[in-house]
Amino acid sequence: MFLSFLGTSCSKNDLSISGLYVPASTDVTSNATLNELTQGRQLYIDNCGHCHTLFSPDSFTAGQWKSILSVMAPRTPMSAAEVKLVTKYVTKGS
Repeated sequence: MFLSFLGTSCSKNDLSISGLYVPASTDVTSNATLNELTQGRQLYIDNCGHCHTLFSPDSFTAGQWKSILSVMAPRTPMSAAEVKLVTKYVTKGS
C-alpha cells in the first residue's frame, strides 16, 4: 500500500523543492487562508523532507494524505496545530 514507502528509516536526501506548488491567492479556500497554506508548505518541507523525499500534494488524494499524516506526524516534533497546517497545504485546503 502507499504507506509502505514511508516505513524506511530516516536518511537525509538531496532534495529539490522546486516541484512543490507555492500557494497563491487563487488557492485560498473557505478552510485555508494563504498564510496557512504558506506556513503548511514550509512545515512540510522542514519536517517531512528531513527524512524522505517530498511528494507533490497531487500525488495522493486528501483522504490518503490524512492517513499518511496520521501515521507520520507523531514521528515529527510538530504540534497538532502545525500538523493541521501541513494537512491544509498537502490537501490544498480541503
